Amino acid sequence: MINSQALFTGLKCLKGARSPAIPLSACFIALGALLKDAGFNIQQSAASSFFTYALPGQLVMAESLLLGASILNIFIAVWLVNFRLYPMTVSLFPLLDHKSQPKWKYYLSCHFLAVTSWLIAKDGYKEIDKKHRIDFWIGIGIGTWSTAILMTLIGFLGADLLNKDMLIGLAIVNPIYFFCMMIGAMKNLSVSISVILGTVLGPIIFLFSAEWSLLFAGLISGSIAFLIGENNGK
Repeated sequence: MINSQALFTGLKCLKGARSPAIPLSACFIALGALLKDAGFNIQQSAASSFFTYALPGQLVMAESLLLGASILNIFIAVWLVNFRLYPMTVSLFPLLDHKSQPKWKYYLSCHFLAVTSWLIAKDGYKEIDKKHRIDFWIGIGIGTWSTAILMTLIGFLGADLLNKDMLIGLAIVNPIYFFCMMIGAMKNLSVSISVILGTVLGPIIFLFSAEWSLLFAGLISGSIAFLIGENNGK
């Protein structure tokens, strides 16, 4: 069974100064409006967040549909965007593993994986008894996932009240939140180097290749941070 104390501790992460609820709400309101503009109905929009729960992938899907891309191209694009969740899974779930917990919890709760929930879990898992960390993670996941679905519906219903500039503003709230959370996570050499180097390289590479700047900045800064961290044991 799920430990209720650990579950509610995870749910409580949506409260406080570091709560992801506000940036999540802003982004999924914008997504709901975009999905309506792309021709989705309200059931399809809710199902998008219910089954996918990956904002970048959902944005790529909606924009690709607007551009008239084929189903195969949309599938490949969304798959490539969501591939970022694989290394996050590899780094997080060993920290939550405990032999007394049933495997279904781990399989089911993989659905809750997103940058927001991953950052919260990585930040607070040490304070939870190892036996109940998976329940803590499920609490985080249910809270963030439910917020995403609800705000998608609100965005869909309120789409006519939002202009283009408002949607852009709402959409960039979450990346800013991620950046602030990453700064807060700069507690060791590897993370500090990756954040600082990525911040510097991103705009520089953008001048030469706007389409590939984010990928190359992340790949270069992350690789350098990993190598330096490995050599220094940090």
